[in-house]
Amino acid sequence: MYKLTQADEEKLAKLSTYQQAILRILAEVPKGKVTTYGDLAKELSRRDKRFSPYASRAVGTTMKNNPCAPQVPCHRVIKSDGNIGNFRGGAEGAVEEKIKMLLDEGVEVVDGKIDLKKFRHLFK
Repeated sequence: MYKLTQADEEKLAKLSTYQQAILRILAEVPKGKVTTYGDLAKELSRRDKRFSPYASRAVGTTMKNNPCAPQVPCHRVIKSDGNIGNFRGGAEGAVEEKIKMLLDEGVEVVDGKIDLKKFRHLFK
């Protein structure tokens, strides 16, 4: 779990309430684990009923605009089928960078996929 710094808090203050909440939840995902766009949406909805558990696309937009990366680890967010998904808005070489970051943290990536049974972070 990453503890947000004062500089992070200042960056988050410029975002919507939804984006702030998603990034705070994401900061809980430890090295060596991943979560999905849908898991983040569901967890936010569980904590705050004002938000939809089906807003995985909004989670993706939040990841694309994460001002606190890589400390708030958007590279640990993948698709619900275990596929790596996008990274840094689809910039050239970004997916390869995401895979390297995950491998460096001990997450196994095979043919662009991650075994969610083994590496999925379960929120408490």
